[in-house]
Amino acid sequence: MDIALLLEYGWVLLVLVALEGILAADNALVMAVMVKHLPEEKRKKALFYGLAGAFIFRLGSLFIISLLVNVWQVQAIGAAYLIFISINHLIKHRLKKNEKLKEVNKPKKESGFWMTVLKVELADIAFAIDSILAAVALAVTLPETSLPQIGSMDGGQFIVIFLGGFIGVIMMRFAATAFVKLLKKRPNLETTAFLIVGWVGVKLAMHTFAHPDIALISSHFIHSAVWKMIFWGVLLTIAVVGWITSKEKQSKEEINVYRKAE
Repeated sequence: MDIALLLEYGWVLLVLVALEGILAADNALVMAVMVKHLPEEKRKKALFYGLAGAFIFRLGSLFIISLLVNVWQVQAIGAAYLIFISINHLIKHRLKKNEKLKEVNKPKKESGFWMTVLKVELADIAFAIDSILAAVALAVTLPETSLPQIGSMDGGQFIVIFLGGFIGVIMMRFAATAFVKLLKKRPNLETTAFLIVGWVGVKLAMHTFAHPDIALISSHFIHSAVWKMIFWGVLLTIAVVGWITSKEKQSKEEINVYRKAE
């Protein structure tokens, strides 16, 4: 690989890490609620089994996707799914916030250990699908490398997707706490992450439209510098605007100190 190619691959991996981090924080919060009724020792085991299952599922799914990545129907389903979860999150965030709070406060029947493990596994699988599809959409239009192909996918693209998925699991286990704190201070960053997911879905949709069997868009355009500038420009704009407009919440202690200072 030459330097320019390494930089492009490295940049995509960096974006994946940031996106995985925010999504992992949201996932970690959900899983923490799922296992909170268990004793601490069993709680840790349930989370461990869940994360182990997520890693196995991601690895298996990655090899399946490597064989099907060039099938335009698979690309179309992936693009539609990413755009759907983005819009669905925005609707729920804006219109159903109060209903979600009421739902959280409702008393729920507590599950046993293995049923809780199953729920965590299913949640992990759902989160893994989001992450893998986002990684595929970002990596699939990267320039091909001299590495051997894996399935019908370029070896370099496969490595980027694999690293993105692996880092996602690691973040859910070790780095989620830091991102949870960040989301508590800047809660709108979660919405920003889902907007990026939706935009990544648009990228995969464009790639689908450029498929030889459809050819609604020129494949040359999808790989052109113009489209890359448009895609990354919009993505960075979403990220920067999301960070600026996400007001940092002060803790009660910080507010009391500020009031005393006045």
